[in-house]
Amino acid sequence: MTDRGPTGESLLFLTDAQLRRGIEAMFFAYRGFTADPDRILSEHGYGRAHHRAIHFINRWPGTNVNNLLAILGVTKQSLNRVLRTLIEDGLVESKVGTVDRRERHLSLTESGRDFERELSEAQTARMREAFRRAGPEAVTGFRRVLEEMMDDDLKRLFEGAA
Repeated sequence: MTDRGPTGESLLFLTDAQLRRGIEAMFFAYRGFTADPDRILSEHGYGRAHHRAIHFINRWPGTNVNNLLAILGVTKQSLNRVLRTLIEDGLVESKVGTVDRRERHLSLTESGRDFERELSEAQTARMREAFRRAGPEAVTGFRRVLEEMMDDDLKRLFEGAA
């Protein structure tokens, strides 16, 4: 967006048109951000739900299904469909909990870690280049805006992942 003043001051009072332009930029940025992984996923018959599950299982190896449900904000039924496929395809392993045998703890297999790396490298390259072009001040500002858009419970999850 080119709505900055000549001194680069922060925009505390945005017009509706500026906010709509920002929303539109988010839609298009998200489309670009997901384009490469979508192509890779479709080659394997997977979708974005599979990608999100793989990402967060990689981020928190050994997480249980209930934690993953809270992170992803999906129904148990839809997550079970995704996990069943990933387990059958040898990308995720599910182990019974040692303390609570009703829990299933999830980790990526070696193949799953390789696949996650392939997906994340595409997004990392795009994000790294965007940050490089935008400059260091933009990196901090961008992250701050994203964090301020998060609901408090999700912000706590995000901060806990640091």
